[in-house]
Amino acid sequence: MRTRIIFSLKNRGAYVPFHHQFLIAQVIKGLLVFGPEKSYLDFNQFNFSGLKGQTKVSRKGLHYYSSKVTLVFACGDKKFLDYFLAELFKQKEIIVGNLHLSPESTEIEEPVKIGDEARFLCISPIVLIQASFNDERGKKFVPPDSDEFSDLLYESTLSRMEATGKYTPEQLASFYKFQIVPDQGYINRIQTTHKKFARIYPLFDNDIKFEVRGYTFPFTLYAAKEVQQFVYENGLGYFTHKGFGMLDIAANDSIHHQAEQEFTYA
Repeated sequence: MRTRIIFSLKNRGAYVPFHHQFLIAQVIKGLLVFGPEKSYLDFNQFNFSGLKGQTKVSRKGLHYYSSKVTLVFACGDKKFLDYFLAELFKQKEIIVGNLHLSPESTEIEEPVKIGDEARFLCISPIVLIQASFNDERGKKFVPPDSDEFSDLLYESTLSRMEATGKYTPEQLASFYKFQIVPDQGYINRIQTTHKKFARIYPLFDNDIKFEVRGYTFPFTLYAAKEVQQFVYENGLGYFTHKGFGMLDIAANDSIHHQAEQEFTYA
């Protein structure tokens, strides 16, 4: 289930870093730590986007000038989603970077039916490799058109699907088809303009700062429809609960515009 959370922006013109999902992750963690339900402290089966609104870019980051700002939040566990939203709306004000936001309302996104082939856009960067303390492997570059790229995402996806407890071993074994085909024309255009589709992003886990390589480009995924539905609702790759790996269907033009902003401002 994907939900749009709408905030009122109290200080128009305020800014956040371009990639600010780590700031949102800190807010979410705070709500869970100080909320009454302690069983959700280590819950990580959710995904979210960056903040969306009318923006302008400066050296400081993204300045927001619209009166409303939205966040897409996705979670397959309705009980957790209801709990999280209840805790969020107890807050009169949420501070993300320099933005002062007031929770106003929510909108449930219409369900999307996906077959065994789908073209996706990256709303937020996809992380292929798990980061670990004092280890640079999380920043390794892997060519998107390589088998290694698809294999790494296949392994993390099946592991996350298994962790939900919603799929039998027989079902998981049947999900062997998994191939990502990047939009090579798009990647070529980005490289021609000296912009990037893969870069290093900050990540905080247990108060420790890591750096990971994230990828943002359109691609086609060939996989079982259950796998397609899972990554659409839960994100793709590692650290989806930190705001990485959120996807949308390429046919959604408004999301397409948002996804392309990263390349425009790189």
